[in-house]
Amino acid sequence: MRTRHIATLPSAGGSACIVLLPGAYHGPEDFLRAGFDRAIAERRLALELVLIAPELRHLSDRDWLGELPDRVLRPVRAAGRLLWLGGISLGGFMALRCAAQYPELVDGLCLIAPYLGNRMVAAEVAAAGGLASWQAGALAPDDDERVVWRYLQRLGTPPPALYLGLGREDRFADTQGLLARALPAAVTGILPGGHDWPVWRELWDNFLDRFAAGQTGWEAADRPA
Repeated sequence: MRTRHIATLPSAGGSACIVLLPGAYHGPEDFLRAGFDRAIAERRLALELVLIAPELRHLSDRDWLGELPDRVLRPVRAAGRLLWLGGISLGGFMALRCAAQYPELVDGLCLIAPYLGNRMVAAEVAAAGGLASWQAGALAPDDDERVVWRYLQRLGTPPPALYLGLGREDRFADTQGLLARALPAAVTGILPGGHDWPVWRELWDNFLDRFAAGQTGWEAADRPA
């Protein structure tokens, strides 16, 4: 698992840190081509960007679930820094699965067009009338999709700061919308477009504007039951 650290301001090394995981078959270079680093610099945010490059084997094994906390997240936390974890598409799913396993390591989640598992599990949630009334039942540790949905259902007290961004025409918009309906409108960003980099960059800009304005939190009373 490769990492690339980018401090867009000289002071960013001691400030907040956001760790981003890419979608399947993407890597740090794709974030940079899309200008994710430039967007931080343009806003002069003291925010260090850490880009993760999972290996191909991580698409089918679960070793990354131990590597990411040990190699990246815990060192940030040990330095006493605010830590956001996020990702795009499959990277969003990986971020959620890691946060479910290690909630104490994460201060905030930035989920851009996240893949949320197969539609069978999402259909269970929808058939139950939504996330608040869904019953996960007993879960095996490797039942990653239900572990993620149960984490989203519970989300902790207080919940982490959160941003969910998606395009209306995203190919996963049905499952993303199921999650969006369970969250306060204040923490979601929904824009026209599909599952592609131009939309993801616009959603990233939306997140950064909210981050700069301190609008990425939510009231505990508004969190899912």
